[in-house]
Amino acid sequence: MTALLSGPPGAVSTLAEVERLAVRYRVPVEDALLIAINLHGIDAQPPRHRVRVQVRLSSAPTVPWQLIVPLNVTGSPFRLNEDSLMLGGVPIATVERVDADEAVGGYFRNGGTAATLNPNARSRCVGCAFCPNTLEAAADPRLSEERDLRELLSALREQHPRRDLTELREVTVSTGCFEREAAAIDHIRALRTVLGEYGIAARVSFLTSVLRSQEAFYSLAEQAMPFVLRLTAECFTRRDLLLKASKARLAVQEMPEVLERALSAGHGTSFTYVVGLDNLDSLRSGVSALTPLVTEFPNFQVYQAHNSVMAGLRTAGAGDLEYYLRAREVIEEITGPSGLRPTAWECYRPLWYFSFADEALVDP
Repeated sequence: MTALLSGPPGAVSTLAEVERLAVRYRVPVEDALLIAINLHGIDAQPPRHRVRVQVRLSSAPTVPWQLIVPLNVTGSPFRLNEDSLMLGGVPIATVERVDADEAVGGYFRNGGTAATLNPNARSRCVGCAFCPNTLEAAADPRLSEERDLRELLSALREQHPRRDLTELREVTVSTGCFEREAAAIDHIRALRTVLGEYGIAARVSFLTSVLRSQEAFYSLAEQAMPFVLRLTAECFTRRDLLLKASKARLAVQEMPEVLERALSAGHGTSFTYVVGLDNLDSLRSGVSALTPLVTEFPNFQVYQAHNSVMAGLRTAGAGDLEYYLRAREVIEEITGPSGLRPTAWECYRPLWYFSFADEALVDP
């Protein structure tokens, strides 16, 4: 197993450094710590590539957070010592659980009221230079028929906290390998049919860049409502270098048009974006163009480098915590007037946990 040789050169090394940055950018120190863990990863023995870690911060122990981070970052300022997460030799969190982040067919979020499905073999999706899917163990078979979807939902029902899938309010589809619009539409139709058989009225939230035509959105309005398009924008610069072909073919200037088409057909809209690949000026202009056209708060993810090659893809300065605190500030300025607010369970690598600007997101 290949480990990163060292943590980022600009990594914070003490709790005091994090506290100083938190004060400078007027964010809770807890938010700054969780962003930093996402950014720098964890140095642990034995090392593992990518894991789901449930942590409780020492300064706010009543709220558990699930992070997905690399656990093989030799030299990261965050070290796992048995069940304690240390920063500069100081325990800053208790680690309650560590699980391999395997690519599986589906899993639950938000206490069982939301589910994420990987129906098209996410682990076999390759091409985006920043994506860690190729590092994961795979347990997510490609589903090609309604029968396969029924089998997946039957298995998930047994795993549900109360074995009741009718509690689901949102079913998110991580598309993985849908390369053509027609294939994506066929799958959404089949999924809606099977959800109906199980009494599930949840809205379908679809992460994709291949749904683009007005005809596609009108078709889904007739057969798949309620539906949310989560456009996988990911980045606004170097798209030919960073993205697989099906994503790179969507030009930045076309993104608002796609969101407008989905809105005109009555669908919800949002987008996904990886913070750390673009400079802050490009982030500002791209997010500003898309935000007026979304009905759900966008999914902003902290970029994680799982090896030295991926670290080299960062934009200048994005190896430092301060870049992400500045990005958070910029995004709050743009999205704040919309009234939309982040929900931490929707993203395992967000920029917000306890607060958005000066607003509390978590009841203390």
